[in-house]
Parts: sequence; structure tokens; C-alpha cells
Amino acid sequence: MTTSVAMHMSDGLLNSPTTLLFIGVAVVGVGFAAVRARADLDDRTAPMAGLVAAFVFATQMLNFPVLAGVSGHLLGGALAAILVGPWVGALCVSIVLVVQALVFSDGGLSAIGANITNMALIGTAAGFLVALGLKRFAARGRAGLVAVAFVAALVNTVVASLGFVLEFAIGGDAAFDLGTVAATILGVHVLIGIGEGVITALTVGAVAAVRPDLVYLLRGTQKPLELRGKAAA
Repeated sequence: MTTSVAMHMSDGLLNSPTTLLFIGVAVVGVGFAAVRARADLDDRTAPMAGLVAAFVFATQMLNFPVLAGVSGHLLGGALAAILVGPWVGALCVSIVLVVQALVFSDGGLSAIGANITNMALIGTAAGFLVALGLKRFAARGRAGLVAVAFVAALVNTVVASLGFVLEFAIGGDAAFDLGTVAATILGVHVLIGIGEGVITALTVGAVAAVRPDLVYLLRGTQKPLELRGKAAA
């Protein structure tokens, strides 16, 4: 491959019908998330959402080369979902992607629907579902929470990259072999996922050490204060 492929899709990478299709998917998905997010926003979640969006914005601005002609960046979907919930988390990542496209030209405007679908919707949902499935381990203590955050972030990154592959299969440039694209994207994002897992685990662990009540995933567990006690010990 002679072109740069990253999670942020650029203009012209997908044909017009596919671009319009995923703009529609993004609009519906973000709209649904906005409706559901109302129930999650409270005096704890709202300020945290702003901090999460700022943190995700900062980490996504760090694009780095992984292989020749290939670059990538952290996504932040699992981190957002674990700290503020899947609906608010999806909105945080969506806002970050829109600002990056409009202000910093990071990701094409015509591809904003595909980018939101991959990173804000698919990735965030995948990360949260993994974290939710492992919630009983996260509730056992800070070590369990950190491990769950790592796994959720890794899965979030890889599954989001599969969305890229699916979109490219539907409306990508036929000059590129789909198998090569898929192998490159998945291989790169497994590596990125490991880095994202470490950063997500450290960040979630740091928040839980000080204010475990601010971690959305821990809501409804029986031992929220035990995390603080273990961190202080």
C-alpha cells in the first residue's frame, strides 16, 4: 500500500453512496445516544464528561506512525464509557471528532459519518459491553477495575477498526486489495489497542483511587468505598 491508512478516514476514501449511508448511521446513532444520555447526566457525570472529552481530544491529537505508510491514534471510547457511561461517552467522542474535523482537518468532513460510526458508536459500545460483562471483576477492587479497563480498551480499538474494514469493503477503492487492507488495519490497531489499554487502565485506576463514585461502571456495586481504602493502604 502506498497510501496512509489510519482510523481517521479522509475524504475520498469511500464512494459517495457509502459516505452518505454512514452519515445517516451516525446521525441516527448520535441522536439516540443524546436521548438516552439525559438519564445519565447528573451533578457527577456532567463535569466528568467535560474532562473526559478534553482528555480524549488530547490523546487523539497524538497521531503516530506504526508501520511504513500507516499511522494511528488512540480512540478513547472505552475510557469514556467506563467513566461516564456508553451514551454520554459516545457523545463525548462524537464531539471530539467533529471539532477535530472542522478545526484541525483531522479526518475528512465527508467521512465524518464513518469516523463517528467507527470510533464513537461501534468502539464505545464494544468497550462498554466488554466492561459490563466483566463488571463483577471490576467491583472486586482497583486491580480488577484496571484489568477490565485494559481489556475493554483493547477490544474497543480492534472492533472499531473492523468497522473501518467493513466500510472499505462496501465502498472503498477497488484498486486496493481488501485482504491487505484488513490485515494492515487489524494488525496496526492491535498494537494501538495495547497502548490504549495501558492509558485507559492507568487513567481509570487514577480516578478510582481518588473518587470511585465518579466511575460509571462501578455504579450499583456493593463495594465502591473499598477501592479508595485499598488505594490509600
